Amino acid sequence: MLDLGTGSGCIAISIARERPFAHVVAVDNSADAVAIARENAQRHHVSNIEIKLSNWFSALDGRRFDVIVSNPPYVADRDAHLNHGDLRFEPPSALRGGDDGLDAVRTIIAGAPDYLAARGVLAIEHGYDQVAAVHAHLQSSGFADIFTRKDLAGIERISGGKSTAAA
Repeated sequence: MLDLGTGSGCIAISIARERPFAHVVAVDNSADAVAIARENAQRHHVSNIEIKLSNWFSALDGRRFDVIVSNPPYVADRDAHLNHGDLRFEPPSALRGGDDGLDAVRTIIAGAPDYLAARGVLAIEHGYDQVAAVHAHLQSSGFADIFTRKDLAGIERISGGKSTAAA
């Protein structure tokens, strides 16, 4: 299992704790984030996790994964929400996803087939108003069984699909 853009490692560490026999790889392009994720993995006594410095897929050397998850930056650069509440204190690179918020999403969807095992699953978090665009990108990248899941507030926030590429 691969977690792209792991940040503090909360998703990867949670999965590793829930699935102790799984091998979880977590990557981030921030050395500070990687250090924090490693510290959090130690604090939570998680040993089935590998945390690497990587710009998305760059340090993965062609490895294949059954599952790829990501909570990438998906907020449009000019979104007014960036100046309110807790978002003001987040690193901009963790939030800002370009003019339409989908720069990282497009990169992940386009690259994922090269790193997914046959019928592997990609699940990616996105903004409340990005479902149609994310589905279109998944479809154009050859994903099958495209799905969307709602968050606890009932908002469609996670989409993904299965790889159709042979591993």
